[in-house]
Amino acid sequence: MINYITNQKVEIDIHHMTKESARKYLEQFLSKVDGSVKEVQIIHGYTGGTVLRDMVRNGLKHKRIKSKVRSLNDGITILIL
Repeated sequence: MINYITNQKVEIDIHHMTKESARKYLEQFLSKVDGSVKEVQIIHGYTGGTVLRDMVRNGLKHKRIKSKVRSLNDGITILIL
């Protein structure tokens, strides 16, 4: 689910996805998202396991990602574009 918080900040919830479907979804989103978006909050959760969190923090690669920031909430990772 994509939630546009502002025109520069987007929130994406990938709780319900598998590792591979989440990776594909995020890569496609990053390739198509408007250039005005500078921050993407990925809600991946962590209490049901760390597979999605680890994929976002360690495995997700895309040319638009400038950096990844760990949120104070361990279930969220912020992508800076």
